[in-house]
Amino acid sequence: MGYVQSTGKELLGLRVTVDKVVHHRDANFPAETPHAFVYFLTISNLSQETVKLLGRKWIIRAPDGTMEIVEGDGIVGETPTIPPGESFSYNSYHLAGGPLTAEGAFHGTTQSGDRVFVRIPAFAMTPPTSPS
Repeated sequence: MGYVQSTGKELLGLRVTVDKVVHHRDANFPAETPHAFVYFLTISNLSQETVKLLGRKWIIRAPDGTMEIVEGDGIVGETPTIPPGESFSYNSYHLAGGPLTAEGAFHGTTQSGDRVFVRIPAFAMTPPTSPS
């Protein structure tokens, strides 16, 4: 099941890469979400258009088929403008009770006013197996 964006067009040359996903666990985390996954993403603009990113939509799936949809304005509190040949990198996190898969899209506008989006490729957030 892939992500489908209903507004705007996918801008060729705008690309998201998942640079790394880091697992963290702390005794102070809530019992229902004992795992934190810090993910590092880069949005590269290889198109000929300057793009301003305005928001995001995440689809987070658990192995049992349940889904969580997370939508919002901005990206880590910013609305980055990315000229051709430039990129925007950031990191954020998600708390989880077990393994998850995340994917989604960022949406925004070009300098000429066209609504566009770029897909966030699916990536796994899998806790390490505990020693016996």
